[in-house]
Amino acid sequence: MFPFEHLIIIDKESSMPIYRQIAVSLINAVRSGSLKAGTHLPGTRELARTLGLHRKTVIAAYEELHAQDWITIVPRKYTAVSNRIPVFKPREWSHTGSLPAYQNNFDLPFKMIRETEMTDAWNTVPDIIIDDGHPDIRLSPIDELLKTYRSYTSKRHTIKNAGIGTGQGTLKLREELARYLSETRGLHINPEHLLITHGAQMSIYLSAQLLLGPESAVVVGKPNYPIANDVFKQTGASIIEIPVDEHGINTDLLEDLCQKRKISAIYVIPHHHYPTTVTLSVDRRMKLLELSMRFSFTIIEDDYDYDYHYTSSPYLPLASSNHSGNIIYIGSFSKILDPSLRIGFMVAPKNFIAQCIALRKLIDVGGDGYMQNALASLIRQGELKRHLKKAKKIYHQRRNFLDIVLKEKLGNSVSYPLPSGGMAIWIKLNSEYSVRKLAQIPGLEIIRTDEEQNAFRFGFASMDEKELETAVDILKKYILKK
Repeated sequence: MFPFEHLIIIDKESSMPIYRQIAVSLINAVRSGSLKAGTHLPGTRELARTLGLHRKTVIAAYEELHAQDWITIVPRKYTAVSNRIPVFKPREWSHTGSLPAYQNNFDLPFKMIRETEMTDAWNTVPDIIIDDGHPDIRLSPIDELLKTYRSYTSKRHTIKNAGIGTGQGTLKLREELARYLSETRGLHINPEHLLITHGAQMSIYLSAQLLLGPESAVVVGKPNYPIANDVFKQTGASIIEIPVDEHGINTDLLEDLCQKRKISAIYVIPHHHYPTTVTLSVDRRMKLLELSMRFSFTIIEDDYDYDYHYTSSPYLPLASSNHSGNIIYIGSFSKILDPSLRIGFMVAPKNFIAQCIALRKLIDVGGDGYMQNALASLIRQGELKRHLKKAKKIYHQRRNFLDIVLKEKLGNSVSYPLPSGGMAIWIKLNSEYSVRKLAQIPGLEIIRTDEEQNAFRFGFASMDEKELETAVDILKKYILKK
């Protein structure tokens, strides 16, 4: 007699009904070859007695199997596995039963994506998180944004139009953003030159997929934004690192490189380089633009925190200069409003934007039309500019406060250039201290560390002065611990 009591696995704690568990167990037995076509099954009374269940439960399971053509029921005679089931090669039967399908590994070939250095996942949320430069959402006009969002979801005409044009971004947001970027960053563009994305990361990905391939070479700074590096690696392109010093990426070395081999693109963060926070000097900006024209490579300009510059007016983007359309300009609202608000943008010539839209539609039909239009309203009403003016003043004060506290409490154990803008300080530990040990501090999580440079990013914008001092006190306790 076939051991149905071992073949049928019943878990009374499962949310799946027991009759479905019986049906699934028998289907799996057929698929594994344990039960062949034509095999007679026990009657409902007998199987119910074997399993210690009510007969109605077994009847329901058989009816389910019969409805799906897995079994044939001849009333008052027999129940058998359907003869229309193909022959499966029997597998070794186990008393313990087989694992549910998704508890097994995927055994067929597939691409492996290398995990990035940065992660936002914790087993437990730390008491203090030193992020790599996030805004303080307590200052953000999120309430106003959500109020507008809710109003749009209740109006007939906005409901009707919410999904129109989100593959490129709603026209309303692109129109407002084109005006805003023209006024604040000197970008003379039209709405058709804009693509609204789910954050700057999507813009980097789309650009890389269209510009790079196994025969390409892309230049990045060293050190660099690690996720961007990972995106470029996935294209199969060669990644060439050029050192970043206190004046930004070394354009003399870039010129030497261009004379030796063909470069497809360079990825730069000229305003506040990630992670070092340095600003690309004027002479290097001019030389980078000249090299791009002379050697015909694309500049991918990531300007993720343009709006926060404290010692002077912000440098205008490279994209605002005279160029032949070979600069892909990328920005984000995540650094202005909230990291979880995934709205970024790309500026490029129309034909490049069109291909980005086509590529994006393969995996994502578009963004949240309600949220995009609510953001457009925030820009049009001047709320975004008012917020930036307030936030810039507060972040400037926090940068200065952190500078004072670091010098007072950590003294000669750390060194750093005080950034002229941005939302973080790049701090290097002196050689007798190891940045690796910072990961062992209980209750503290540091998002971005670099063992090669023995350094870490201290995001100051998201913390008030009390929180900043608490974080430095914790660092002092462990860095200066003998």
